[in-house]
Amino acid sequence: MDKEIVARQIGRPPRAFARVAVRCPFGQPAVTEQRAYDEDGHPFPTQFYVTCPHLVAAISRLEAAGGVDRWTKASEEDPALVESLAAAQAEQRRMRPEFDAGIGGSTRTGSLKCLHAHVAFALARPGYELGDRVIRELPSLWPDLCCTAPMVTG
Repeated sequence: MDKEIVARQIGRPPRAFARVAVRCPFGQPAVTEQRAYDEDGHPFPTQFYVTCPHLVAAISRLEAAGGVDRWTKASEEDPALVESLAAAQAEQRRMRPEFDAGIGGSTRTGSLKCLHAHVAFALARPGYELGDRVIRELPSLWPDLCCTAPMVTG
């Protein structure tokens, strides 16, 4: 059933779906974990994926407001964030030895690539300071009402 809920959340069947890694306070999938390869054998380097529509939208607004550039700069200048990012990227590589890639499948240094991936990693792997700080910048982590529950008709 989780896979069907995730498909509804993201508007398509999920690729490389392994499991729900984090649930929202309403019990719905919020972050999923993907396998290293999809059903067709293609690489899927993004291990943790935000599916909660509320959270996806909030992170997208943050990115649209220049969040990737701001957090990239912070992750280069703040020693605590430099250390946090390096440790999380190393953990990601240990968790996914199939890829020489960090969070969100990033193979480059100097840019965070996608805040969604860093938030997903922080929620799935607590203690990731950079991701936790991005989360604190969001207006709210969860909505007041479930944004995923099926609509009742009748």
